[in-house]
Amino acid sequence: MPKTSFEEIWERIIANAGRIFHTINGLPFTYRIKGTIVLPSRTDYQISMSDFEKAYEMVPIRGPGVISNIVRGSAYVWAILHDQRISLDEW
Repeated sequence: MPKTSFEEIWERIIANAGRIFHTINGLPFTYRIKGTIVLPSRTDYQISMSDFEKAYEMVPIRGPGVISNIVRGSAYVWAILHDQRISLDEW
């Protein structure tokens, strides 16, 4: 079965903006989208779509530490990509 395109994953990320997500440690957060930037509620980080794309190439990822040197806001990138609403149990 071919891997879902990143464009579809990005659409899922956009569609779930404003909903509650949880970091690997259980901390709740929401995020909003501004163009191609994700803005998590718990930090001032601006996480680019390209960071999500880089991490998506690696899913499933054991934890945010695996991608901490690759993407900005790894805890949020990991939490969003591994949430069932985004992964749809594909990884």
